[in-house]
Amino acid sequence: MNRRTIPTIFTVVFLVLALALPSGARAGLEEGASAFIRDLADEAVQSLTGKDVSRDERIKRFRQMFRNNFAVRSIGKFALGRIARGRSWRNAGVADKNAYFQTFEDHVVISYVDRFARYAGEKLQVTKARTENQQILTVFSKIERAGGVKPIRIHWQLATNGKIFKVLDVFIEGASMSKTFQDTFGAIYRNEGRSMAGLLDAIRTKTAEMNARADQ
Repeated sequence: MNRRTIPTIFTVVFLVLALALPSGARAGLEEGASAFIRDLADEAVQSLTGKDVSRDERIKRFRQMFRNNFAVRSIGKFALGRIARGRSWRNAGVADKNAYFQTFEDHVVISYVDRFARYAGEKLQVTKARTENQQILTVFSKIERAGGVKPIRIHWQLATNGKIFKVLDVFIEGASMSKTFQDTFGAIYRNEGRSMAGLLDAIRTKTAEMNARADQ
């Protein structure tokens, strides 16, 4: 999956790189990427959807899955958008940047973890994978639903070094997870007087409010 903001020239370059890969190498990467998403889906179902799993334990398990399988820092920095190119971020110290990434991780975990408690046996089916270049792949999948309801389309953007895969973005019915966070954080940043401290405080408050609602 690409970011949708990559200029045309880079899209052409990526296409050339993809075509330059031997077909066997492309097939191997695509098979590996597909297996990675299938395994991730199986792990999520087995680890996070049991009725006997407490919410605290579900949060703990999902956080570990997120760290293990997603490019957390890359996603977190992408979520900052223009903020990551501005003075506030450049002037932030290591401790402040680490605080942001921790706050971002907390927000993602609380935003998504309770969805697993509502799991009703739906199956994720990987339909195909596509090599975008030597490091980026798209895995196409869908969630089948009962009663003839239209399946939910989910596309996964993966980064790889040829052996390890990490999720860069997830597109649900075309909507980018990373872009959604970017839009949200950008609006908060502007509302908080373009202050990194204000952004962090606001994200923490929003996360705490979601967590409190889930506990009720």
